[in-house]
Amino acid sequence: MKVDGVPYRGVWLEADGSTVGIIDQTRLPFEFVTLKLTEMAQAAHAIKSMQVRGAPLIGAMAAWGMALAMRADPSDASLRKAYDILVETRPTAVNLRWALDDMLGVLKNTPADRRVEAAYRRAREIADEDVAINRAIGEHAAGLIGAAWDRKNQNPRAAQPERLNILTHCNAGWLATVDWGTALAGIYVAHDEGLPIHVWVDETRPRNQGASLTAWELGRHGVPFTLIPDNAGGHLMQHGLVDLCIVGTDRVTANGDVANKIGTYLKAVAAKDNDVPFYVALPSPTIDWTLASGRDIPIEQRDAREVTHITGRDEKGALHTVEITPPNTPAANYGFDVTPARLVTALVTERGVAPATPEGLKSLFPERKK
Repeated sequence: MKVDGVPYRGVWLEADGSTVGIIDQTRLPFEFVTLKLTEMAQAAHAIKSMQVRGAPLIGAMAAWGMALAMRADPSDASLRKAYDILVETRPTAVNLRWALDDMLGVLKNTPADRRVEAAYRRAREIADEDVAINRAIGEHAAGLIGAAWDRKNQNPRAAQPERLNILTHCNAGWLATVDWGTALAGIYVAHDEGLPIHVWVDETRPRNQGASLTAWELGRHGVPFTLIPDNAGGHLMQHGLVDLCIVGTDRVTANGDVANKIGTYLKAVAAKDNDVPFYVALPSPTIDWTLASGRDIPIEQRDAREVTHITGRDEKGALHTVEITPPNTPAANYGFDVTPARLVTALVTERGVAPATPEGLKSLFPERKK
């Protein structure tokens, strides 16, 4: 995707062939800053501090972190240490462990004197595969969006609609992936094909990924959107102002349960109550075939300061972090919740669309029937 006409990915290899480049997402939307990473510890910090975030991008970043570790020291001890450090940076997103297991499988069977080359090659492949996967997700999701637009136009009792209203939560655009995004990929494809799309953007407290990242992305691409408080979605659905919901996910279990940013479950409940389709877009590495249900997903609890403080820009453009609660207020900060499969209309993957059921998932991934 492009930022002010310049193409960017969520993570990339710099021209020197060894340094890894990222966008520091903690500085958005106020500043567009890129960073150059030369050490595995910097990659681990980028994941843990959410300079990079989003399940697919975390996976790709972890792969590049392993490559940086091998560049510094390709020994078996360094390989295991890098794996152990990186795997603990974010516990909920399954893509992280998937990418690290993939890299470990390649590198442990590679002689030490060839590990640097092998690590960089496989990390580059993982990044490129993510781009292809997300583009395919976008095509399938755009088909669902187009069908929703057709249905809206075929209602003989309604006036000619001006736009298709889509609600999304958190950020599942290209900033959350290497490119294209998951939930937003279909929106970008449909918008580029000329459909009159309008997006309701949840602010997504407490880190405000919707307000700071999704709004920034959509605005840069020219997609019409409106930012809303997190609790406004149900009201909009009750008044017929949402035609469909589409969100991303950090982990999907074998039965179709979905772990996503906290607040997703409440949107799914409201969508079910108002007969609004609720779609979840995901790349196949996000499926955790080892877990039977969402009850088994570890839920990350983050720093309470994210709830009690907020950062913003004043009228003169200066950034400030301010406390919004009484001093010493205790706060709980659960990063994710689980939406049961029964509330999900369908899962959208690079292989197509399927019901959020064990049978639906296995129809797209028949190799998992064994």
